[in-house]
Amino acid sequence: MKMRTLMLQGVLAAIVGAGAMVATAAPASAAVVCNREGDCWHTRDRYDYRPAFGLTIHGDDWRWGHRDRYRWREHAGRGYWSNGVWLSF
Repeated sequence: MKMRTLMLQGVLAAIVGAGAMVATAAPASAAVVCNREGDCWHTRDRYDYRPAFGLTIHGDDWRWGHRDRYRWREHAGRGYWSNGVWLSF
């Protein structure tokens, strides 16, 4: 009887663990944002950038062509690059 209880607890723990893994396995939402000057950076959150910022938002799988003139600039936090300066909002 004790062995059966232990096996049942093990099976239940495995089911709960598998359910937790499925629940937390949501795909990461990311984007590449570029400004008019050619500065691009990754963002994990979709912000409502104002049209006046002059930004273009691409999917995380976006890559520029070999003739395009872009440069990566990374920065933590909410904001955007403008004229080589990070502006937080």
